[in-house]
Amino acid sequence: MTVLAVVFAALAAALHVWIFVMESVRWEHPSTRRTFRMSAEDAAATREMAYNQGFYNLFLAVTTTVGLVLLGVDQTDAGRALVFAGCGSMLAAAVVLVVRSPARLRAGVAQGTAPLLAVAFLALSLAV
Repeated sequence: MTVLAVVFAALAAALHVWIFVMESVRWEHPSTRRTFRMSAEDAAATREMAYNQGFYNLFLAVTTTVGLVLLGVDQTDAGRALVFAGCGSMLAAAVVLVVRSPARLRAGVAQGTAPLLAVAFLALSLAV
């Protein structure tokens, strides 16, 4: 179970690094605007908010990655705690997205599936 948790946590971290890139580096790029369904004017108006939000996503990815590294060097308790914190926060953010904007269900599922599976498999590994 731990191997599956690690795989899904790594995927979740990678996705959140990509979200950071889109929000903090490429926010006004046409492909990013298409992804977020935004006009050039809306992207310009929300640039600072997106920049900040992108760093939140990066910090979640870093938290999860540090947890994975700690799991790899046999610091199991600290590693699990950080993976639970990082992936749990990613999952909570996906739930908030869908609850607040049901039309964003697809984005919420994309953002929340890997962290959900990571948390579930990590929890199952504690039970075994």
